[in-house]
Parts: sequence; C-alpha cells; structure tokens
Amino acid sequence: MLVKWKIVAALTLFLSGPAFAAEEPGVTATEIKIGGVFPFSGPASSIGLVGKGLMAYIQALNDRGGVNGRKINYIAYDDGYSPPKAVEHVRKLVESDEVSFMFGQLGTPGISATAKYLKAKGVPSVAIVSGSSKFTDVTNYPLITTGLVSYDTEGKIYAKYLTRTLPNAKYAILYQNDDLGKDYLAAFKAFLGKDFDRKVVSASYEVTEPTIDSQITNLKSSGAEALVIAGTPKFAAQAIRQASVIGWKATVIINFPSGSVGGTLAPAGLDKSVGVIVGTTNKDVLDETWKGDPGMQAYRAFFDKYLQGADITNGSYLTGYQQGILLEQILKQCGDDLSRKNILAQAKNLKDVVVPTVLPGIKVNTSETENMIWTQMRLQRWTGTTWQAFGEVLDARSE
Repeated sequence: MLVKWKIVAALTLFLSGPAFAAEEPGVTATEIKIGGVFPFSGPASSIGLVGKGLMAYIQALNDRGGVNGRKINYIAYDDGYSPPKAVEHVRKLVESDEVSFMFGQLGTPGISATAKYLKAKGVPSVAIVSGSSKFTDVTNYPLITTGLVSYDTEGKIYAKYLTRTLPNAKYAILYQNDDLGKDYLAAFKAFLGKDFDRKVVSASYEVTEPTIDSQITNLKSSGAEALVIAGTPKFAAQAIRQASVIGWKATVIINFPSGSVGGTLAPAGLDKSVGVIVGTTNKDVLDETWKGDPGMQAYRAFFDKYLQGADITNGSYLTGYQQGILLEQILKQCGDDLSRKNILAQAKNLKDVVVPTVLPGIKVNTSETENMIWTQMRLQRWTGTTWQAFGEVLDARSE
C-alpha cells in the first residue's frame, strides 16, 4: 500500500506541476499557446501590421528553439477593428483554442469589448496595444498590462509642448470618436484647465467615414496655429494631406499610433509631412544616426529574413518586433512555471529592461501598481527624409 501511495503521490505532483497543470490551458512540455487579435483588415489595417511584426519575431524565436525548451504557438485572428468580431475571436481563443493567455491584442474598441470576459475567465491580457488611460487602472483591470504609452500621458506631453512654443495660440484637435481619440482631448482639458475652452477647437470623426477633409477645412477656419491629430494612420494621413492642400501652415502633431513613415507620412506625401511632430519611444530605421547601431542592425537583418518584401519604414512592424522581445523576456522570467498567475506576475515584474531598438534612456519597468510597459517618450520632427529627435526624454511619472 505504501508503494502504491508513493506512485499516486508522485503522479499527482507531476500532473500539478507548473508546466503541466490541468487547470493551465495551452501549456505542454514542448509548447505554449498564446492568442492575439488584430485589425489586419478594415480602417485600422496599417496598425494591424504590429501583429505581423510580432508573428515574424515569434517565428524567428521558434527557429532559435523557442523559450526554455518550448515553442510558441501564437494564434492571431483578424477583427477588422470591429468590437463584435473581437468578442467572437477572443471567445474562440479562450474556449476553443484554449490559449494560455492573450498577448498584444490591438485596438481600444475591441479590448474594451473583451476585457470583462477575459477577467471573468481569469485570462491575462499582456502588453495590449492601446494607450487608453482606463486600462492603466490596475484595480479595475488587474489582469492587463499595457504596451503603449497612455494616450493621457502622450496628450499632456503635446499640450505642454504647445503651451511652451505657442503660448498665445489656438489649438485644433481632430480626434477619433472613441476611447482612443477622446483620451487625447481629455488630456488637453486636464492640462489646460480653465483655458481649454478659450484655446482649443475640436472636431471628431467616425472610423466609418470615407474622408475627414471637411473637418480639417472647418478647423483651419478657426484660426488655430496648431493641429493635433488623435486617431489612426488612415485618417492622420488624410488630415496631413488636406491641411497641406488648403495651405494651412499649422504646427502639426500626430499621435504615436499614427507615427509611421510607411503607414501615415508616405500616404500623406513625404513632402506634405515636413515639420510633422510625434512622440516616440523608438529609433528611426531611416535615421543615419542609427546606421551602425547594433540593435537596429539586428532589426534590419531580422526584417530581411522574416519580413522580406514588406515596407521597413512602416513603424508598426518595429512595434511588433519590440512586443516580441518583451514576450520573450516575460517567458524567460517565468522559467518552468507557466501558470497564468506567474505569467501575469512576471509581466508586472520587468526591471530596467532595455529594448535594443528604443531610444537611449528609455527603459521598461513594471510592477504590481504600474502596469504600463512604456512610460517615456521623446519628441521628433519629420525633415522630409527622416525623423529628427529633439528635446529630452519625457516620463509619464514626471508629468
């Protein structure tokens, strides 16, 4: 009886071990299954390329043997930037594909529509590609970490910059009529306080609209000397182009999700985009400053092999690549304990992580009370051929 009990005890210990726990879906001795949802099609398809960059990095990682002896089975679906589709896909990932956790889900509307479901199911959603400030509330969103500087922080950085450089001017804000755009508007309200109504004129658009030309024309008529565009690349490109066409010589600021040369500036017209400003965390692949930089050299080599034929100037691919680096770091920290509890714990335990393709001085730090992977940015201006960084690194916690 003693021998039989020892065998049962050993079997129980084996089955309940961290890597093989029956209550931990998606984990085997050789694989971990992870889910993602991206707008590969639809009005935000340009930023959906973040998913393509991430999947290419995971392929490269698997070619190197994976992490801690396990390959990553990354399952990504296209929601077309539609919340109902996002709900459908997330349910499938959790209930049918049985993923261990979600990583890199992109799109504020879709994330908003699925967050409560994932919380109820106990599924962590790590490094979401949304800067919506509500997701930084760790009390209400305990299973989430964010993969963008919050739109609130970014908006306040732009408001601060404009009040310093154009203190007496009026500012125009074109914003997407959802959580993404509204966060930037709210950031300006918070920063400017009682001066907001006097200094700011705004116009919104829906992602279903074919063009925002009329909004830009109306904003110009207000006499504003600055135009802040808070939306997705398709509409940012339209706004930059239309402002140029109608001769509006405003200081133009675009938000980080639209800060891609290939996704926004090229469609707008590289010449029409001269002077455009954006906050960023990243080194620019076109900037000669980084030609000999080991991190950017490694990125170019990776791109040539795993994203052959794609447009390297589209910053969405770089964002996805960086997401992959962070996924690898989190899984390495997990060791052999791939329980959902430990995955979340390690995602909130990143300490001074330096991603080789980000600007000097920017580091990743997360904790139980700080779920933002990125909290720092630097401003850069488009010269016509490259981004030119200026000013110092700005930190969310000092804003």
